[in-house]
Amino acid sequence: MKVLHVNAGLEKGGGLFHIVNLLTQAKKSGEDFELLTLADGPVAKAAKANGIKTTILGTKSRYDLGSLKRLTKFINDNNFDIVHSHGARANLYLDLIHKKIKARWIITVHSDPLKDFEGRGFIGDVFTRLNVRALKQADGIFAITQNFADLLVDKVGIAKTKICVIYNGIFFHPNEEIPAKYDHPYFNVVNVGRTEKVKAQDMLLKALKQADNSNIHLHIVGDGSQLNNLKALARDLGISEQVTFHGFLSHPEIVELYRKMDLAVLTSYSESFPLVLLEASDNLLPILSTSVGDIHKMIPDNQHGFIIKIGDQDKLAQDLVSASQMPKAKLNQMAELEKEYLSHNFSMQNQLTAIKNYYESILDEK
Repeated sequence: MKVLHVNAGLEKGGGLFHIVNLLTQAKKSGEDFELLTLADGPVAKAAKANGIKTTILGTKSRYDLGSLKRLTKFINDNNFDIVHSHGARANLYLDLIHKKIKARWIITVHSDPLKDFEGRGFIGDVFTRLNVRALKQADGIFAITQNFADLLVDKVGIAKTKICVIYNGIFFHPNEEIPAKYDHPYFNVVNVGRTEKVKAQDMLLKALKQADNSNIHLHIVGDGSQLNNLKALARDLGISEQVTFHGFLSHPEIVELYRKMDLAVLTSYSESFPLVLLEASDNLLPILSTSVGDIHKMIPDNQHGFIIKIGDQDKLAQDLVSASQMPKAKLNQMAELEKEYLSHNFSMQNQLTAIKNYYESILDEK
């Protein structure tokens, strides 16, 4: 089975790690998977660094539709059985050529397609409609979490029979390979994610103010359209001294930052199965999340982490204080228990097996 994964190539966050980790596991398992990116960028760079066969189509701009013929030719000439697209731009390109290729076409839905372009006005509405059209045209869809599968059925109108639910995985490391934590002042809380409205970092800042505890310091890692607004909000709330905005950090830089963190927090209104929390857990950080996606599969009970309702600022403030006051030994025990659970259930090998099984079922339909 020969498989081509297609992405725009400009991803920096969870989408990048999902694609590269999956292709890395496929390479280790001897599978014939490769990658094509529409443009040169972080995804191609990370894939090449992991020894993944990578082709860069070299589109001249986001709207370089002249490259469609080259993409069609590449797919057909290389006799791929499956073409697997990730992200709205890649989905659009495949939608425009899928009737001209011999391969079956599958999409992974990493986020809520109805919210991906939220707040971008008319252009955002157009991109949303184009992405929804692509979802309806594809031969199959991977939904990362049952929550997204239900959304695709109920709000987008995709047939249940066309959707396969999978869960993100990562490469977990033995605890002895995790760098020791630095001694550090304060109770350090880290939030990793794009600074966009859907990530609700504004609520996190307000909860920090509400917690009224100068021992809690927040570190926000990521960039995006809301970064300057969040900095202004921290100033307006009078908590600038408790908040550090790191901007975009590379994966090694984030891992290094984890060495002086005490808690990883995700406050999003919508998520799939957050890779950032899996990564934090691998680095032995206890985790706190809003009840997005199928988060209860990741945090099964309060012995494994903290879950609050989406948008519940009061409970977020309470849990930040509670966590900061817990004995370090108890927090460490929570982190170790959670990692043991996640590494058993959400490995990359588990994810690859589920994906291959679905590929085979799609090919059997021919």
